[in-house]
Amino acid sequence: MGDGLRYALVMLAAGIGIPVLAALNAQLGTRIGSPVVAAVVLFCVALSGAVVVMALSHGPSALAHVPAQPRHLFIGGLLVCFYVLSVTFVAPKFGVGNAVFFVLMGQMISAAAIDQFGLFGAMVRPITVLRGAGIGFMGLGLFLIQRG
Repeated sequence: MGDGLRYALVMLAAGIGIPVLAALNAQLGTRIGSPVVAAVVLFCVALSGAVVVMALSHGPSALAHVPAQPRHLFIGGLLVCFYVLSVTFVAPKFGVGNAVFFVLMGQMISAAAIDQFGLFGAMVRPITVLRGAGIGFMGLGLFLIQRG
């Protein structure tokens, strides 16, 4: 299996996990009466999982490099927090499908902008007419799935 296929399968699995995460955490927040506490529980479980993977793979030695990194690189953690809190609050009231639809639309817009301009050190992939049409069709497809 080539690297491209392996990466595609990993990302497909991650994509499958996003609506599952949304549904599970939304239900946890509803059942315990606090979406914020549900998010904290999710992050504690996620941290535990990441620590186990770190211990089994590279070990904690790379942690020594963290303080020297530019502070803006840590915004990703705040974005994950925002996503989890927002989907945990919104999904029970708006529906998991609707919430994930708008998350996917936002991801497509953001990813296209990042690729177009090579933001954050990303490889530049200009939005060609064909690529723009593909993004448009993906958006239309997402819309039709939600309306169907």
